[in-house]
Amino acid sequence: MPLAFRFSRILNPRLNPSTNLGLALASSFSASSRPEPPELPGARGGGGGFPGTIREGRAEIFADDSNSVFYNKAQVNNRDLSIAVLRSFILRRREEHDFRLRKGRHAELLPKHHAEELGHIRGRSEDKALSEEISYRAPKVLEALAASGLRAIRYALEVDGIGEVIAVDNNEVAIEACKKNIHHNGSVASSKVVPHLADARVYMLTHPKEFDVVDLDPYGSPAAFLDSAVQCVADGGILMCSATDMAVLAGGNAGVCFSKYGSYPLKGKHCHEMALRILLACIESHAIRHKRYIVPIISVHMDFYIRDKRNIALPNFSPIMPQECAECGHNFVMGGPIWSDPMHDKEWAASILSSIQAMSCAYSAYAKISAIMTSVTEELPKAPLFVSLHSLCATLKCTNPTISMFQSAIRNAGYQISGSHVDPLALKTDAPMSVIWDIMRCWVKIHAVKYRPGNHPGTRILSQEPKLQAKFSHVPGGLAVRKSPRFVPNPEKYWGPKTKAGRQPKRIPVDNL
Repeated sequence: MPLAFRFSRILNPRLNPSTNLGLALASSFSASSRPEPPELPGARGGGGGFPGTIREGRAEIFADDSNSVFYNKAQVNNRDLSIAVLRSFILRRREEHDFRLRKGRHAELLPKHHAEELGHIRGRSEDKALSEEISYRAPKVLEALAASGLRAIRYALEVDGIGEVIAVDNNEVAIEACKKNIHHNGSVASSKVVPHLADARVYMLTHPKEFDVVDLDPYGSPAAFLDSAVQCVADGGILMCSATDMAVLAGGNAGVCFSKYGSYPLKGKHCHEMALRILLACIESHAIRHKRYIVPIISVHMDFYIRDKRNIALPNFSPIMPQECAECGHNFVMGGPIWSDPMHDKEWAASILSSIQAMSCAYSAYAKISAIMTSVTEELPKAPLFVSLHSLCATLKCTNPTISMFQSAIRNAGYQISGSHVDPLALKTDAPMSVIWDIMRCWVKIHAVKYRPGNHPGTRILSQEPKLQAKFSHVPGGLAVRKSPRFVPNPEKYWGPKTKAGRQPKRIPVDNL
């Protein structure tokens, strides 16, 4: 059951930069005003690797053999990446705050790497703007579906400068386990993490714009939580969202995908990236209903899961699409809508990668998240989806050129090309399909195809003469030299989500095997 994982900043286009930074609306509470958690049976202070416990990062939780509280070992990659993003977010927020203090009340310029995502000062009172500039509040975090509380505890223990972390779950057993785990991890976790028994949707709706960071990691689709989540995030805050229903998002059931996300998926090599873009489009559709918009930070497909210019349409006008493909003569297969803008902020991604590499010992899944973020920083930002060289050759029924030769032909034609974090064989390029097919036609002229079925799409494609004469001579500086791995194998067999909490695994008697 795969999943989508992505991070976005939620901004309000009508508010000034101080509000969009999410500083003024972050709530701060004193730990001393909250009573210490009660002593629970089996709770132990500190974390010394006791039997029956699970250690991840600096946190340690009690193991639950009965599966009454959900825990997924494979999501360590997800949790490590979330911590890296949080560290980068807090660092940037401090830089933004310090910059505004230096510039004073009448500052109009902001750091270059924030200029595109921050608006202009409009309709703000001077007193309120000044108070926001002076005060800095530690970011407040909401883990909307806490389960054992492991993620919230890790945030509290491993992210410097973090404020209060609210761990919400509507399962009484999960909340009791969360309290027990918080107390087990000592005074720092107890002072920062607050468990709360509630329905996450209701809790988020009743706390509008209160949290600087909202983390959604449901068992299945996040669609039911998105509308309340985009209202709960403070302006300039981060929404971290995961989806474990890749079978739906990747085209396994188009009707269910449309009912949940408002988009039709297409099957193909690109299905995982399209799933990310469907999720992004769905989140923005919820955000714009509340006069907000999103700025994607990173959007990744990993293991079994996945985490600018606007076109303005004139009234009564719509783009005219032909019914048939000009290359193969077959009817188009329609899908979408999807997010077509960049999925990553390149500077954020580079900053997160640098942070991960500088603190490699702090991440249990360092090899995996470092490989993913390296691939993300190398991707072409304005190239939606990708092509598969194997699929192109399968359509034409020809031998494969090497990836180096194909990327050289693309670059010789004046276009860019890169790999993708989604698939080791994926090629992202800004070249139109007409150019790609011309390159393949030139390749087939050199390496002739012996058999051409009469009604096959490849026959129609090869029947046309190329308008571009491709050059396959080597061009240096193409795809990045792979000094470090981009795709790391899973650490163990059957790596993926486990049984949902409350369900007992099926046990087959030995005699029936």
